[in-house]
Amino acid sequence: MSFESINPANGAVTATFDETSATEVSAIIESCDAAQKKWATTSFSERSALMRKMATLLRERKSEFANLMAEEMGKTLPGGEAEIQKCAGVCEYYADNAEEILADEVIETEARKSKVVFRPIGLVLAIMPWNFPFWQVFRFAAPGLMAGNGCVLKHATNVCGSALAIEELFRNAGFPPDLFRTVLVSNENVEPIINDKRIKAVTLTGSTRAGRDVAAKSGKVLKKVVLELGGSDPYVVLADAELDAAVETCVTSRLLNAGQSCICAKRFIVEKSIAPEFTQKFVDRMKEVTMGDPKDASNTIGPMARPDLRDDLHQQVQDSVAKGATLFLGGEIPAGDLADGCYYPPSVLADVKPGMPAYEEEMFGPVAAIITAEDEEDAIRIANDSAYGLGGGVFTRDLEKGEEIASNRINTGACFVNDFVKSDPRLPFGGIGDSGYGRELSYYGIKEFVNIKTIVVA
Repeated sequence: MSFESINPANGAVTATFDETSATEVSAIIESCDAAQKKWATTSFSERSALMRKMATLLRERKSEFANLMAEEMGKTLPGGEAEIQKCAGVCEYYADNAEEILADEVIETEARKSKVVFRPIGLVLAIMPWNFPFWQVFRFAAPGLMAGNGCVLKHATNVCGSALAIEELFRNAGFPPDLFRTVLVSNENVEPIINDKRIKAVTLTGSTRAGRDVAAKSGKVLKKVVLELGGSDPYVVLADAELDAAVETCVTSRLLNAGQSCICAKRFIVEKSIAPEFTQKFVDRMKEVTMGDPKDASNTIGPMARPDLRDDLHQQVQDSVAKGATLFLGGEIPAGDLADGCYYPPSVLADVKPGMPAYEEEMFGPVAAIITAEDEEDAIRIANDSAYGLGGGVFTRDLEKGEEIASNRINTGACFVNDFVKSDPRLPFGGIGDSGYGRELSYYGIKEFVNIKTIVVA
């Protein structure tokens, strides 16, 4: 089998990659396992020096990698460069902090000495998605390698070029050549890798369906798995919100990466007293967005990553309208100059209610669902009326009330007040419910894939 890299802006095939055979996969795992065993004996200072070199290389080549992402999955060039900068930042964060985070913890007991140590577990299989081809990988790899582990990457098959570029980057930065390896395999051929005894754990970022499948396969062989899955993030806009600022933040979040992000705002839950004004301002702001060639800096958003994703999103819009939602903007697959690409226009659905795809499902593209709530309590109820639990937001001038709602009343892994959800290496990232379990980033993330080991000296 082979995988094609198809430019979603124009449908052109830009590269073809052969699938890694089962024999080749086994050999790669063997060499990676050997490299990891040596890497586990290195000092934090050695690891940090290489991780800082990686950050430097990323920044030096950010334009090159942004161009690659534009061609493979349609990310705008500014979006791609920002992604690479973020990758460099997470490398530096763990280069600076991993040793302190993973320092031995002395615990007072009746014994002469007792402590907890954090040791690498070995090889971790990383199953990564296409929407942030570099960031998703570095979000795991930087803490994983700083902890002394090795990595086998199975990336999405439409971003094989990015997957191979990342492997080359680790070599160029001076990491052991086989410590970070990429395998190009279809989803159907992942289970034997999970089952391989040399693979000690699995991390996956992807859909809820994929998460269930990988969790089941990992559970059969008793391997730990961290899952960062889909989201239908609720943004609660209270009656006392500063509307212009709220609309600007909400639109920005909804259109990040052409709406193809698990933590994009997706459901906008607005108190009834301000719903008409919010909706009009939201639609007007969405109308200002320019869509087109992701390499043209004048465009706000580029295409979606694949035709099937665009078509699935369009079907969700059509089904929601058929069930009573009002289409205020967009909702039509473009013709003309954009017809050859995977474009979908910024779209706004209002009067969204339970039973509609826009209410129940993740809308992975530039479509906003506006839901009217009777009051604050009703808005919070609607926010929590979801199987997902990744991120969320609250907009209010009363910061104390906003913090209380975010902290105690909205059931998500992250909730921001008067801002949109974003990941930060200093803060843990992950969800609950159908959005997965486990955490990435911060000191919580690096400790997901270590042996938390008790030592007692009598």
